[in-house]
Amino acid sequence: MLRSHTCGELRKEHIGTEVTLCGWVESKRDHGGAVFIDLRDRYGLTQVVVGPPEAGADLIAEAGRVSTESVVLIRGKVSDRLEGKTNAKLATGDIEVRGEHFEVLNPCVTPPFTPSQSDLPGEDLRLKYRFLDLRRPSMLRTMVLRSKIVKTMRDYFAEHDFIDVETPILGRSTPEGARDYLVPSRVHAGKFYALPQSPQLYKQILMVAGFDRYIQVAKCFRDEDLRADRQPEFTQLDLEMSFVDDEDIIALIDGLVARTAEEVLGKKVTLPLPRMTWDEAMRRFGHDAPDLRFGMEIVDCTSVAAKTEFRVFRGTADAGNFVRGINVKDSATKFSRRQIDDLTEYVKNDFGAKGLAWFRVEDDGTLWSPISKNLEAEHLDEFKALMAGEPGDLLMFLADTWEVTCKGLAGLRKRLANELNLIDPEVLNCSWVTEFPMFEKDEETGRWNAMHHPFTAPLKSDLPLLDESPEKCRAQAYDLVINGSEAGGGTIRIHDAATQSKVFDLLGIDEATAEDRFGFLLNALRFGAPPHGGIALGVDRWVMLLAGLDNIREVIAFPKTQKAADMMTEAPGNVDTEQLAELHLRTAKVVK
Repeated sequence: MLRSHTCGELRKEHIGTEVTLCGWVESKRDHGGAVFIDLRDRYGLTQVVVGPPEAGADLIAEAGRVSTESVVLIRGKVSDRLEGKTNAKLATGDIEVRGEHFEVLNPCVTPPFTPSQSDLPGEDLRLKYRFLDLRRPSMLRTMVLRSKIVKTMRDYFAEHDFIDVETPILGRSTPEGARDYLVPSRVHAGKFYALPQSPQLYKQILMVAGFDRYIQVAKCFRDEDLRADRQPEFTQLDLEMSFVDDEDIIALIDGLVARTAEEVLGKKVTLPLPRMTWDEAMRRFGHDAPDLRFGMEIVDCTSVAAKTEFRVFRGTADAGNFVRGINVKDSATKFSRRQIDDLTEYVKNDFGAKGLAWFRVEDDGTLWSPISKNLEAEHLDEFKALMAGEPGDLLMFLADTWEVTCKGLAGLRKRLANELNLIDPEVLNCSWVTEFPMFEKDEETGRWNAMHHPFTAPLKSDLPLLDESPEKCRAQAYDLVINGSEAGGGTIRIHDAATQSKVFDLLGIDEATAEDRFGFLLNALRFGAPPHGGIALGVDRWVMLLAGLDNIREVIAFPKTQKAADMMTEAPGNVDTEQLAELHLRTAKVVK
C-alpha cells in the first residue's frame, strides 16, 4: 500500500506516529511560508501542513503550486493542532500531519466544478463529469447507503435459505407492459435477443426446477418514457418461493423492512406492516401507493350532491359520477383566491378535471365560497359533517368520473402536503396494498389487459368471476409502499393449466400466440410446477426513499438522463457501417 492510514483514521492517539497519506487536494491555503492542505479520500479529511521546520523551501513551493483535486502523497508525523485551531466538525479535527515528503501522483486540470463547492452546477454538467460529482461527500454517503442496503438484503435472505441465482441478460422478447431493448444477433441473421424487463419467467422456471427459494439482485431494462423515479436500466431485488401463499411473502418482506430500517437507518418499524386493499386505497387516497404520513383522506360526498340543486354537483351525481373532496385542515386563510385558481388550473391541466369547488369553514361554522349561494343551508351542513369540517378548514371538491376524482384529488393531496410542509422527512411509513384487480380495460380497444402480468393468480374466492364478471376478479397481488411510492410488487402465480387458459382467453391470447410468446414457460409448467409466488423490490427506489431523496439518478453511480442518454460516455452513439453489416442491419431515416 502506498499509504499507511486513510484520511479519516488519525486521532490523538496517533500523535508522534510517522504516517503516509494519499488522497485528493480538497483545498489549499498559503499562510506565508507554510501551506495548509485539506487532504480528502473516501474515509474523511485530514489537515496537512507543509512548512518549517519539517519541510524546506523547495517542498513548500511545490505544495504551494499544487492544484485542487490533484492526487498527492504526503509523508510526515502526526501532531496536535495549535490551541484554538481544532475543528470539532471533523473526526480528525484534533490533529494535523506535518509534511516531510510531498509528491504529486497526478495533477488535476482546472475542473468545471469542485466537489466541495456549495452551489451545485446543472445536472447535465454533473452527469458529464460524473467522476467529479461522485467525489462529493453527499454522493459518497448515498453510494455507501446503497451498498449497506443491498448487503442487508443479501444477508437477510441468506439467513432464510435462499439460493442466489443469476439469470440471463440476453433472452427472448416476451410482452411485459413496456418496450423491450433489443439486441441483434450476428450469428442468427435477422433475429434479436431482448434485455430482460425482469427475471419473471426464469424465476418461475427455477421453482419448477425445485430450487424452492430463489434470490437475485437483478439488472432490468425497459425502453419507456422516463421521469424522476425511473431509469431505462434499473436494479431489482428479485425473489421467488415455492409452496407459499401471499401471507408468507408479505411476512418475509415485513421482516426485511424492519431489519433494513434498524441496521441502515437506526429506526424501529412496528410489525406487521399495515395493509389495505386496492379498493380501500383508491377510495381513501385515490392512489394505489398512498402516502400515509399525513391526512387529507378523500371523502365521497356524492349522496349529498345528488340532493342539491347546484347544477354541477347534481348533474355529476345524476350521470352516475362522483363528487369527492378533501379537508385541508386549518388552511382557510392560507390560500388566496389566486392560489386557489392556480390549484384549479393544476387539476384541469394535469388530471383532466373540469374544475375545483371549494368552501371555507368560517368562524361561526358556516361554509362560504362563491358557489355557496347555490346550495341550501342544510346541504352545506351535510357537506361539512361528512368532511368533518371545523372553523378554519378549507374543503376542496372534484365533481367528475371516478378515475378523474382519484387522480385529481391524489395529485392535489400530494401537492398541498408539500406546500404546507405536512411531511416529516424523518418519518418512515411502510404499508401494503393488496387484492389488486386482475384486469384493466384498454379504453381504445375495449380489451382486457393484465394489471400485473398474465401469470398472476386470482383470489381463490374469485375464480368463478373469470367466467361471470372478470372486471370484479381480484388478484393475489401485493405492493409494498414506502412514503407514498411503490417500493416493490409481487403476485402468487398461476400453476394450473385450466386457470392459465382462462386468463389467456380473457387477454385475447390464443393457444398459438401463447406457445409462441411463452412456450418455454408453459412447457416447464407441464412438468410438475409447485404453487409459487414472489416479489420484486426496486433497489434504486428503496435507496432513494431511505436516503430522503426525490430523484432516482442521485442513487445510481452512472445514471441516464430523462432522455436515456449517458452524458459521460455519450451513449447511445453511432457505430461503424461494417459493424452494422455484421449484424445484418442498416439504418433508415424516419420521417415524422
